[in-house]
Amino acid sequence: MNRSLGVVVPAFQPDVRRLERYLAALREELSPAVVRVELDDPDEDTLAAVRALDAEVHAVPYRRGKGAAVTAGFEALDTDDYCFLDADGSTPAASAARVVAALDEAPVAVGSRRHPDAHVAGHQTVARRFLGDGFAWVARRLLDADLYDYQCGAKAVRAEAWERVRDHLYEPGFAWDVEFVAMAAALGYRVAEVPIEWEDAPGSTVDPLRTALDMGRALFVARHRAKRLQNSRLHDALAASRADPVALVDREESER
Repeated sequence: MNRSLGVVVPAFQPDVRRLERYLAALREELSPAVVRVELDDPDEDTLAAVRALDAEVHAVPYRRGKGAAVTAGFEALDTDDYCFLDADGSTPAASAARVVAALDEAPVAVGSRRHPDAHVAGHQTVARRFLGDGFAWVARRLLDADLYDYQCGAKAVRAEAWERVRDHLYEPGFAWDVEFVAMAAALGYRVAEVPIEWEDAPGSTVDPLRTALDMGRALFVARHRAKRLQNSRLHDALAASRADPVALVDREESER
């Protein structure tokens, strides 16, 4: 059975020429039914340039954050499988294809830059490597998904698995990646980790030093929510005195 694929590319202040080349490579390598760019807070020139590309484009005049953008994109798809890839093209199209192919064996697949078989081109700063490695070390000890890399901007999911995971996602920014993995694993889905080629692209909008505390907080919140899904009495009791947050999909519906 041939499964249809929808690809979502969240973008904020993208290098349009780089994005154009990346979208062309994705179309050639993946043959997706849909390529959708979720564009946050563009100026008029960027909006016009992105709309001229070979893709569906949904733009909003404010910054939602990566997680909110990916969620909105997945919700708009009507395909068998979903994949998202960062707009900077750090994950080459051939590696993206391997992540999608892993859905033949597991309902959720994630790219991995830190897997022993991954190949990383370019040089990250010492601070970024230290924070990324440290985050992964802690996450492996707190979450059910035992991975080398939780934050790579290349993830895929079968539509039927997304239908269950979607209601448990709250993080609008970069912490969405770890929350997505945590919720999928807590719901009992196998998460396949796929070593990729990866290049640290210039011009990334991720500031690891500024987001380190947010990511740490999000990791512990994701663990808490995962334990609640697994009927932990302790975590249910901890949540009893707090107001329930609004899931991203419900926020999207209220905004439409």
